[in-house]
Amino acid sequence: MKKLFYLFTVGFSVVSMAQKPIFTDAKIQNATVYFNSAELTHTTNATLPKGTSEIVIKNVANYLNESTVRITAPKNVTVMSVQFTTSYISEYEIDETSPIIKRVRDSIDLVQKEIKKLQNKRTSESKTIELLDKNQVISGQNTGLSVAELTKMVDYYSTRRNTILDNIDIINEKEQKLNETLRKLNSNLQINTSKEEKTSNGKLILQVMSDIAQKADFEVSYLTQYASWQPFYDLRAESVTAPIDLMYKAQITQNTGIDWKKVKLTLSSGSPNQNNQFPTLQSWFLRYAQPITHYGYNNSDAQLNEVVVTSYSPRAKSSAASIDDYTTVTENQLNVSFDIEIPYDILSNGKQHSVSLKELKLPAVYKYYAAPRMESEAFLIAEINDYSQYNLLPGEANIIFEGMYVGKTYINPNQITEELKLSMGRDKRVSVKREKIADKSGTKFLSNYKEQTFTYDITVRNNKKEVIEMLLKDQYPLSTDKDVTIELLDKSKAEVNEETGILTWDVKLKPNEIQKFRISYKVKYPKDKIIGNL
Repeated sequence: MKKLFYLFTVGFSVVSMAQKPIFTDAKIQNATVYFNSAELTHTTNATLPKGTSEIVIKNVANYLNESTVRITAPKNVTVMSVQFTTSYISEYEIDETSPIIKRVRDSIDLVQKEIKKLQNKRTSESKTIELLDKNQVISGQNTGLSVAELTKMVDYYSTRRNTILDNIDIINEKEQKLNETLRKLNSNLQINTSKEEKTSNGKLILQVMSDIAQKADFEVSYLTQYASWQPFYDLRAESVTAPIDLMYKAQITQNTGIDWKKVKLTLSSGSPNQNNQFPTLQSWFLRYAQPITHYGYNNSDAQLNEVVVTSYSPRAKSSAASIDDYTTVTENQLNVSFDIEIPYDILSNGKQHSVSLKELKLPAVYKYYAAPRMESEAFLIAEINDYSQYNLLPGEANIIFEGMYVGKTYINPNQITEELKLSMGRDKRVSVKREKIADKSGTKFLSNYKEQTFTYDITVRNNKKEVIEMLLKDQYPLSTDKDVTIELLDKSKAEVNEETGILTWDVKLKPNEIQKFRISYKVKYPKDKIIGNL
């Protein structure tokens, strides 16, 4: 019977060991980051027994698209199922070598031993009382005892029994306190093991079958929505005669729950295909779309706000050439991707991490632009020809002109003009002023009509030491009502677009030169009407 019990116990242990999950940590190798998601690739390995087993792959993203998980395994290993979880609870997973958990477990063992000792003492005291009670019965039946002997025996019994009962009360009190301590320790153990569980992030549970016992390598890839990137640029120009030094950068944000350490990055402007159905080509029809207008930032008080990430370049000295050498740009019909050979560290903290991609020199033609009806300052514009060759994407840019940070702008390569126009910020050394001439403006009443005349003088001054070219613009109103007539009286040799009402002057200013331009127009409309935006 004992032999049968022993065989049953051993057999049960073998079955239990066969069912024990195999834990392994995934190491991230590559990350392909899109504008709104990322594809992460990990590697890991596990020692598999022959037959079926359960593998728990730890250290994957806390949030992922489970339908995009792909597992690459050796040929003689079959992956039967894959499941993602963030709350896998198992006694095997707890790190017993953790100092905090070890201290708590040691304390629990000591308290349990003390409780066992108290229980033994209480049992001994209880047995003593039983013997005393039996002795009392035996002695009471013995009629040969004298009164004095009987009195002495009763006193002894009463004193001894009371002492034992007091000892049992003390034992019970100590045991109660120890049980309360044990309860707190067990609670602390649950908290600490829960912390250990949280630090292990997401997990993939694999059910696999191996033809042989072996050490198997696995590759894991999946899509997560908690990572993104956006293009960003630094525009540097030393003067209005120098080319623009453009630093093509990426701002990467990830909050996947795992830090990316020494990871090879690929940045793509495309969108990942999560559909498992193979694609079929349909007729491709082109259609017009409304151009998207972005307004640049021109706040000179804005601060450069970047988190610089760590890269692991094999060269000791970083330079523009080294950045270009380690970044490969691939242009497809619908997207652009940047393959970066230098591994980077991107922490999972939700902050923007700046990664340098390429440095370009852009030949530029500089012009100043002013529309004093809207803004009383001049803007420096850089025009870039044949800009499609640079694979630029829409994004913000820092402007550093003549060694000074002047603000932000927006690069929009989806413009409809032949030249890419970059706003390089305001230049206060070029003065622009627009003022109404009172004696040339006024209102007249003619029968049933009201006639208003508006006259403005525009003054521009070049306070710089070099000659500048300026594109100066103003406008006069247009009418959509036959009862409202508008006449342009003075245009100061401006080029007039009668469809838009915009006047344009190409101005060339020498150092410290002042030029004036006049615009005057007359509006006639019924006097019983009010024009709200005149």
